[in-house]
Amino acid sequence: MDLNKLTTETRNEQTMHLDELSTLELLQVMNEEDQKVARAVQNELPAIATVVDAVIDSFKQGGRLIYMGAGTSGRLGVLDAAECVPTFSVDPSMVQGLIAGGMKAMTVAVEGAEDDTGLGAEDLKAIQLTEKDMVLGIAASGRTPYVIGGLTYAKEIGAKTAALSCNKGAKISRYAETAIEVEVGPEVLTGSTRLKSGTAQKLVLNMISTGSMVGIGKVYQNLMVDVKPSNQKLVERSKRIIQQATGCSYETATSAFEQADHQVKLAIVMVLNNCSKEEAEQKLKAANGFIRKTTNQ
Repeated sequence: MDLNKLTTETRNEQTMHLDELSTLELLQVMNEEDQKVARAVQNELPAIATVVDAVIDSFKQGGRLIYMGAGTSGRLGVLDAAECVPTFSVDPSMVQGLIAGGMKAMTVAVEGAEDDTGLGAEDLKAIQLTEKDMVLGIAASGRTPYVIGGLTYAKEIGAKTAALSCNKGAKISRYAETAIEVEVGPEVLTGSTRLKSGTAQKLVLNMISTGSMVGIGKVYQNLMVDVKPSNQKLVERSKRIIQQATGCSYETATSAFEQADHQVKLAIVMVLNNCSKEEAEQKLKAANGFIRKTTNQ
């Protein structure tokens, strides 16, 4: 293993005296380096768009989006998957995050787990991966055996595959149909890929999950119309979303929200079309869940 060839492992010439800087100087350097991340992601937008379209296709077939990685990469995948449930009211199985070593690896490093190629395949078998699913392997270094094992198995059974790394010419890219390689440059703290690399990965995962949910009708305008109102704050946000989407009063929004059994999207369709819950359900079904299409029926 030659780490010298990985950009993520090289030393950053701008931070060679990190231990001599004042607190403010250190933060300024970190901030300057972080500003390079968004530009690096911008260079990969065409590849990211390809992945989003593939995920949408999987969802429409009843398939799932599966993130898999080790360490920070795995944790970011688990985080993004978990956030999809309250944001878009999807079943927890629809977007899943797999991390080498299992969920205990979210807080404690599991020795050797990321170096086990077979473990990647085993974890995908455990969730009964099918050809309808999309597997996105995440590895800042681009060489994690756990991810390679997973992508290899996914390809064998005909599932869609993509790879997200922070090095050009990454090894995991060879095992995926689409490769996203966001080269952010050397880390402020040499080899600490939870920094710029982790930020880049989070930005890309934000794009993939949000873009794919927009693509299946989980968003109207720029509103979270499938938000799950699981607490009082979200109940009030739900009513506000109904108001913003329709221009109705708070009272009307509250009434529709209650009549729709706290389903924000359904309430919006009821108000926009001045119809009953049953009629709104029929309109949404005919429109494949897209609110915008219900007003033209």
